[in-house]
Amino acid sequence: MELLQLKYFQTVAYTEHISKAAKQLNIAQPSLSLTIKRLEAELGTTLFERKGRNIQLSSSGKILLRHVNRIFTEIETAQMEIQSVERQISNTIRISISNPRILTGLISEYINRFPESKILQAIGVKNEIMTSLKKGDIDLGIAGYPIQDEEIESCVLINEDIVLVLPSNHRFTGKTEISLSHVANEPFITLANNEEYRGFTTLLCEKAGFIPNIAFEVDSNLGAEIIKLDQGVALLPISVCRTLGLNYIKVTDNTATYPVGLSWKRHKLLSSSVRNFRDFIISYYKDNYEMFKVY
Repeated sequence: MELLQLKYFQTVAYTEHISKAAKQLNIAQPSLSLTIKRLEAELGTTLFERKGRNIQLSSSGKILLRHVNRIFTEIETAQMEIQSVERQISNTIRISISNPRILTGLISEYINRFPESKILQAIGVKNEIMTSLKKGDIDLGIAGYPIQDEEIESCVLINEDIVLVLPSNHRFTGKTEISLSHVANEPFITLANNEEYRGFTTLLCEKAGFIPNIAFEVDSNLGAEIIKLDQGVALLPISVCRTLGLNYIKVTDNTATYPVGLSWKRHKLLSSSVRNFRDFIISYYKDNYEMFKVY
C-alpha cells in the first residue's frame, strides 16, 4: 500500500466518480481504475459500489477513508512541524565574541529589525573561536586581530583608537594628548580575562620604553570604579570610555589602535539569517565609525 494509491482512493471517494477524479488528478481514467482495483485486491475487499452512473463507498471503503484522512492529516502536521523546526534553525545565529562590548548597541538594533532571529552568543578567546568556527559549532566569531587561517575568512570591522584613562584629578587631566612614555611610572589597571588585549597593551608600553606596573587586573566596570578612586591609569578602547563616562586622553603613539575582526568559515554555505547578521555587523561598524575614533 502506497501513499499515492491512498491519495487516488481519497479523491475518488470524495468525487464519487472515476472520470471526475481522474481529471482532478490529471491521470488517465484506466490508470486510476487499475490503481483502485489493485488496492481492493491488496485489502481483499470492495471499496466502492455502483450507484447509477456514480459510485459510492462501501462499508469497507468508509472505514479506509476515515483512516486515510487521519494519515494525510498526520503527514501534513509532520510537514508543518518540520518546516517550523527548519525555520527556527535557519533563523538561529551562533556567534562567539572575545568581549561583550563588541555587540553592545548593535544587538538591540538588529533584533528590532529582525525580531524572528534567534541569537546564541558565547564568550571565547581567539583560539577557541577559531576552533569553533572550523568545527562548525558557531557561524560567526568576533575577536581582536582577524584570524589568519586558510579555513577561515575574516575582515577588519574597525581599528579602534586606544586612549589613556586617567583619574579625574590626575595631573595630566586637561591635556589633549600624551605619549605613553610620560606615564611609565604610573600604576596601571588592566582588563582581566582578555589575554590578547592585555598582550597588546603591554606591547604598547614596551614600545614606549617601559614595562607597565600592574596594580589591578579587573573587568571594565570595576576598572572604572578603581580609576575614579585615583588608583591608576588604564589603556582602554575609546568606545568603552565613552560608554562608562571615563576621563581619558588621546595617546600619540602611532600604534595605539586595536582591531576588531569578524570571521566565518571559508566556503561554508551560510544561512540567510547568518549572512544578514554578518552584513549588518559590517554596516553597523562602518556607519558608527566615529564612535571608535578620537577627534
